Amino acid sequence: MKGLAKHQDAMGQAMYDYFRGHGGYEIVERDDGFAGPSGGGKIYLAPYEVWSVHQQRTIRLARGRVLDVGCGAGRVALHLQSKGHDVVGIDNSPLAIKACRLRGVKQAKLMSVTQVSQRLGMFDAIVMYGNNFGLFGSFARARWLLRRFRRMTNPGARIIAESRDPYDTTEPCHLAYHRLNRRRGRMAGQLRIRIRYKTLATPWFDYLLASKNEIRAIVDGTGWRVDRFIEAKGPGYAAVIARV
Repeated sequence: MKGLAKHQDAMGQAMYDYFRGHGGYEIVERDDGFAGPSGGGKIYLAPYEVWSVHQQRTIRLARGRVLDVGCGAGRVALHLQSKGHDVVGIDNSPLAIKACRLRGVKQAKLMSVTQVSQRLGMFDAIVMYGNNFGLFGSFARARWLLRRFRRMTNPGARIIAESRDPYDTTEPCHLAYHRLNRRRGRMAGQLRIRIRYKTLATPWFDYLLASKNEIRAIVDGTGWRVDRFIEAKGPGYAAVIARV
C-alpha cells in the first residue's frame, strides 16, 4: 500500500522524532486560516498508565482480534498486544508505521482507513482512539465505511471511537467556522485541515468532529447501533458502537 510521500508525512515525522528522543509539536491548520499546536508526540507514545480515565475504561471493552485505525506510534496496539490480543494497526504515515514496528507492534500496516477490507481478515473490535472518529471524514463517507466495517467484523463486534462535540465551544472563530460549513453544505464539525511540522505538510483532508446525536444519525441503518457514550473531561467522549 502507498502512504504519504516523505514531504507530506508531517505527523509521522513528529512522532518519529519524539520516539528518537527529540521534542516537537505539529501544527493543525484549518482551511479558514485557523492554526494551533497539537498535544505533541508524548501523547502518541503514552503508556496505558497515563492514559485518561475514559480511555482506560473503554479499552477494556475490546475483545478478540482488534483493528487499530490510525494507530500512530502504536500506543493502543502495544497495550492490547500485552493483554494477549491479536492486533492489526493501520496508518497512512510511513514514519508512524516505522515507529510502531521499532516499538514492537507485530502487525503494523501502511494503509488508509478507506483501504481496509476483508483482506485484512475478520475482527471482533475496531478501535479509533485519539478523536479518530474524525477519520470518517464526512456523513456519507462514515456510513460507507461503517458498512464496510460490518463486512469485516464478527457478530458481537464493537467499534470504540473517540470524538469531540464541536458545539461545546464559545470561541468566535470556531462558531464562525460552523456557519461557514453550513453555507457550504457541510456538517458544522466537518473540518478541512492539514498537519504541518517543520517544513513538512500533509495534503488537505476532511476530519469530522460530531455530537452524540450526529453520531446516532450517522450510525442509523448501517448495521451498527450506538451502545453507549463514555464521558471524558471537556468536550471529548468515547462512543461504543455495537454490530447489529
